[in-house]
Amino acid sequence: MSQHSGSEVAEKTGPKTERGRRTLRKLLDAAGEEFGARGYHETAISSITQRAGVGLGTFYVYFKSKEEVFRALVADMGARTRHALSESVKDAPNRLEAERLGIRAYLEFVRTHKSLYRVVMEAQFVAPESYAEYYRVFAEAYRQGLAQAAKRGEISEGNDDVRVWALMGASTFLGLRYGVWDDDADVGAVSQAASDLMINGLAPRPKKNGDVSS
Repeated sequence: MSQHSGSEVAEKTGPKTERGRRTLRKLLDAAGEEFGARGYHETAISSITQRAGVGLGTFYVYFKSKEEVFRALVADMGARTRHALSESVKDAPNRLEAERLGIRAYLEFVRTHKSLYRVVMEAQFVAPESYAEYYRVFAEAYRQGLAQAAKRGEISEGNDDVRVWALMGASTFLGLRYGVWDDDADVGAVSQAASDLMINGLAPRPKKNGDVSS
C-alpha cells in the first residue's frame, strides 16, 4: 500500500495566511479528536472550538456547519494518510519493496491516528459521497503507481483497478486488526507477512533443504 501533503485541504480551499492555516489546522485536529471520541452526532461545534482553543465565531469563518467540517476532515485525513505513505516509500528501490514499506507505514500511521477509522467509517452514513471520494482518490493514485511499476518491469501487468481495490481492502483490515485492535504486534513482521502474500500468493512453494514447511 503505497502514496501527499497534509495541507492539501488548506491549499485548495483554505486561508492564504500562515495564521489562518494554523487556525484551520487546529480546527481540523480538534474535530478529529472530537468526532473520533464522541462520534458525529454527539459532537458539538462548541466542543470542537473549545478543544481548538478558538472562539465559536472563528469556526464559522472556516466552516458553515458541523457537516462541512466533518467532510473537510475526511478529505484531510485522506491527504495526511497519503502523505505519510508517500514519505515512507520515496526511497524504495522497487515497487514490491514500496508495498512492504507502505503497509508498515500505514499500520504505524493508524496507531498514532486511531480516530481515522471511526471518522472514515462513520462517513459512509454521515457523508457517503465524502466516504466514496476518500477511497476513489486513494485508488487513482495507487492505480497510477502500479501501472508505472508494470511499465518498468517491477511487477507483472494485470487489471490494475481490481488489484488496487484488493490491496486497499487488505490494508484497511490489517490496519483495523493491527493498528486499532492490537497495537502491540510487530509491524515489521505483519508487513513482511502481508507483502509475502502479495508477492508469492497462496500457491504452495518448493521445499528447501528438507524443510517440511511450505
